[in-house]
Amino acid sequence: MLSIKNFKHKNKNKKIIYVFCPDDQKESMSKLLDVNSIDYVINDYSITSFKNKIICHFRSAEFSKAENDFLILATEYGAWVEPIVSYLDRKLGYTETELLLPTYFLHQKAFSILSKRSNRFVKRIIDIVFTMLLGVIAIPIGLLTALFIKAESPGPIFFKQRRTGQYNKEFEVIKFRSMRIDAEKNGAQWAIKNDTRVTKVGKFIRKTRIDELPQLINILKGEMSLVGPRPEREIFIETLEKEIPHYRFRHAIKPGVTGLAQVKYAYGASVEDAIWKHKYDIYYIKHQSLILDLQVILLTIKTVLFGLGR
Repeated sequence: MLSIKNFKHKNKNKKIIYVFCPDDQKESMSKLLDVNSIDYVINDYSITSFKNKIICHFRSAEFSKAENDFLILATEYGAWVEPIVSYLDRKLGYTETELLLPTYFLHQKAFSILSKRSNRFVKRIIDIVFTMLLGVIAIPIGLLTALFIKAESPGPIFFKQRRTGQYNKEFEVIKFRSMRIDAEKNGAQWAIKNDTRVTKVGKFIRKTRIDELPQLINILKGEMSLVGPRPEREIFIETLEKEIPHYRFRHAIKPGVTGLAQVKYAYGASVEDAIWKHKYDIYYIKHQSLILDLQVILLTIKTVLFGLGR
């Protein structure tokens, strides 16, 4: 049995977790837990008292019979035993995607929105109802926005762009135009903070998310949902999937007008930002519920009212 102990004790009031993983994963696991300020012990098979202990495992399929028997014994004697990724989900509020193995995605029960047809049906009904209700407010705001856009700069009121949606199918997303008409004369590029291509009206409607209102049409057409991962352009996806494992899994559900990543990590214009947004997107897909959707909607309303958008 292994008897390697790696203990980081920073605060006596914090709960210590006992983590078990293959030897070649100890270093990377320690770095991950340290970054998240978690007190832990790694691969201590000398434990004899299991009651009320939290025990997490990673890549347990690679454990020996004796090591798996140890975890089963811990369960029998009162320990809370679960995969480390599940524990961190609850602790952090997002998914550490670097811990996701290909086999993890085969466990469909971990993804509520995928595994239950009733969930998808209820979500669609909520999308339609909320879209109708928002339409009452969106139409007069949209008319005023259209007038201001036309008054400030020449060009179309709406901006249409191909984005990748559910099942990797492309569709045309609709937004109020917030940039100059020559914004991409040098080719596709990410929007950046204080982007000089953004018009004065565009800056305001971006901060208040008014530019997203036309996407209610995309919801009614069934191309988008009210809440979900934001749709990205295929040209950027092809780059991001080389850097971010399982990046296209976000397309397992419909993209959203707003999303958990948008309200928790508001600005994103780099691969590093995309990695963080992906953590929240995977968490959302795994834990989607009516309550979570309502939380995201309320946080989005706060963003609109106080102009906290990008």
